[in-house]
Amino acid sequence: MAPCLRVRQLQLCYRRHVLLATWNVNSIRARHEKLLGWLQARAPDVVCLQETKVEDEKFPRADYEAAGWHVALHGQRTYNGVAILSRAPLADVSCGLQDGEDDLQARLISASIGDLRVLCAYAPNGESLGSEKYQYKLRWFSRLRRHLDGRYTSQTPLALLGDLNVAPEPRDVHDPHRWESTVLFHSDARAALAQVQQFGLTDAFRLQRGETGLYSWWDYRAGALHKNQGLRIDHILVTAPLVARCAAAEIDREARKNPTPSDHAPVLVELRDP
Repeated sequence: MAPCLRVRQLQLCYRRHVLLATWNVNSIRARHEKLLGWLQARAPDVVCLQETKVEDEKFPRADYEAAGWHVALHGQRTYNGVAILSRAPLADVSCGLQDGEDDLQARLISASIGDLRVLCAYAPNGESLGSEKYQYKLRWFSRLRRHLDGRYTSQTPLALLGDLNVAPEPRDVHDPHRWESTVLFHSDARAALAQVQQFGLTDAFRLQRGETGLYSWWDYRAGALHKNQGLRIDHILVTAPLVARCAAAEIDREARKNPTPSDHAPVLVELRDP
């Protein structure tokens, strides 16, 4: 065993918390080196990735496994794509909503890590109100709720992480009036996300951080990051058994900066050991 991996395993033995993270990397090819550096610096235990934008066989899996990660993939050429990286082994990996619909978009992967069930999701953007893509977005959230209802209960230790492409509340948007007529903050989209949460999911980030001005996505254009004109559309939602374990939360805004940034920042939540 490599010395660095042995040290890492010893660190995990004595760690009293589990650090969960989600990050829309907007192309693993473009963000590969940046992600590897971030993983080493922040040392999360579980990371959910969205918009990997490659088929599974083209994901640089070997580099992550060499760094001590277990990897589960559900990829797609050019678009979408989700992945779970875990320091502990992954079991019962499942891809897609598996509801019988003919849907080739790679937007959901789930796996068990010990007693914890992790779902990594990339919800549709929706493009524009009234479009077929927007209707697909609303249907997708309904399908996700049925997926949860059919496989789990609100007492399952479960975390849903990902880019859900909806800002839930006015405090999650730098200019609610400007964004309320868009697919990211329209009342129908917010209601669709709320329907998913009514399964029994709590916003883990808001358990710890109630202030305004905290965003996870900023447009590349017009200096949006510098002006902090963003939206909080990346989420970590947890069921009741995990609520009391939520110890801390943050958005790593520094990771959104150069070089070669994604337009999203990682969101992290720390869980106390049970």
